[in-house]
Amino acid sequence: MKLDILAFGAHPDDVELSCGATIAKEISLGKKVGIIDLTRGELGTRGSAELRDKEAQKAGEILGVSIRENLCFEDGFFENNRKNQLEIIKVVRKYQPKIVLCNAIEDRHIDHGKGSKLVSDACFLSGLLKIETSIEGKLQERWRPENVYHYIQWKNLSPDFVVDVTGFMDQKIQSVLAYGSQFFNPKNNEPETPITSKNFIESVQYRAKDLGRIIGVDFAEGFTTERFVAVKNLDKIF
Repeated sequence: MKLDILAFGAHPDDVELSCGATIAKEISLGKKVGIIDLTRGELGTRGSAELRDKEAQKAGEILGVSIRENLCFEDGFFENNRKNQLEIIKVVRKYQPKIVLCNAIEDRHIDHGKGSKLVSDACFLSGLLKIETSIEGKLQERWRPENVYHYIQWKNLSPDFVVDVTGFMDQKIQSVLAYGSQFFNPKNNEPETPITSKNFIESVQYRAKDLGRIIGVDFAEGFTTERFVAVKNLDKIF
């Protein structure tokens, strides 16, 4: 299956929190979108890897993604090395996305910056002819996405561009709350973390509302880029 957009997250819930509304909007426009989680989030204070697996599938269904897979890298300890790069290359060549979304280039959690660089490097290497990969014994064709964009996470990094996601925030929040083990849930008696308060969910909405305010819409999500954003003419900017 060929996808238009492939979103990577170091942990299940990274994608939903950071660009869930953008994904929902793109799907509503007829785009095929997939999510690849690098780890199962097994080091998380609350819940378990098995529970996160179920929550991730539910969240993906809420957003309407075409596929969701987990590469089962080691949470907290995965590295940007040849072995992991090759696994990502296989996925990129399998789905041949035009656009890849991935973690913030720097953030509070060490896996986010690592995941960002790992995916970015693998996307470049995926376009090299002399790197051979195969799935089920079939040699894959090289493929390099046209663009790699990094979503914004815990830190309030300045975006290079923002996407108007008005009308899709409710769907995003529903996908986030599918992770009942991780976010605000008054029935959960496990230890509190920086992301389990009701205030945290409100902050996710506030950030989108504030970015929207700046561009004159209700809600927006921000991204950083690895190269200049080009437009065909000034009329395409609003």
